[in-house]
Amino acid sequence: MAGSNGERKAHFVLVHGAGHGAWCWYKIKPKLESGGHRVTVLNLAASGINMKAIQDVHSLTEYSEPLLESIESLAPNEKVILVGHSLGGMNLSLAMEKFPHKISAAVFLTAFLPDTTHQPSYVMDQFLEKKPADSWLDTRFEKFGSPEQPLTSIFFGPKCLQEILYQLSPIEDLELAKSLVRKSSFFREEVAKMKKFSNEEYGSVTRVYVVCDKDLIITEEFQRWMIANSGVKNVVEIKGADHMPMFSKPQELSNSLMEIAQKYA
Repeated sequence: MAGSNGERKAHFVLVHGAGHGAWCWYKIKPKLESGGHRVTVLNLAASGINMKAIQDVHSLTEYSEPLLESIESLAPNEKVILVGHSLGGMNLSLAMEKFPHKISAAVFLTAFLPDTTHQPSYVMDQFLEKKPADSWLDTRFEKFGSPEQPLTSIFFGPKCLQEILYQLSPIEDLELAKSLVRKSSFFREEVAKMKKFSNEEYGSVTRVYVVCDKDLIITEEFQRWMIANSGVKNVVEIKGADHMPMFSKPQELSNSLMEIAQKYA
């Protein structure tokens, strides 16, 4: 939709990564809104102020329910720009497969980016294979679920937050994260059993990848490998951004999202 000055106005839906919640967009939401855009920030299941515990969430689909319900409730002709950070790329992919006609663009912000030739878990498997156990520092992994449906939770420790995720972010935002981050899961075991994403649905949505060059967890090298692996052509780069560009480079991220809106809204 176009505003009075001909600029396109978008409805952004911002999807956080593992352990985080809607709170992590507090710098970005007002910047986008001041540009005249509409912004929805979500807490996925067992995230942020969503009351569920991770032990009560058994699949990526259940974890994504707040996002899927939000898209399902849109007006008939309304479209959104989805922005998924980190693990949020997997939530985006589910939504793209289910509601391709409701999404004008999907923005993968230093996020997992599945393809249509491998299992949905392929990029996660490649990522975890390349990460030695000690690179997670004080992050805790625990088993949950059942013997038939085993799952693994992840809880980022303060050292991991400080040295690997937030190393270029303001100290205040790091402190915020230390007090708000929750136990989460990649749901890798369950995602490995999911059907491949299709070219007809998932593959029909415009995809944009935002590279963060100082990310120490999903490194630039791995981000670029996913881009090449998935055939995504639209790539934006934010220089000097760690894994949390909404904190380390909020103005640059907001500007990039508004430029994406001009192109695809």
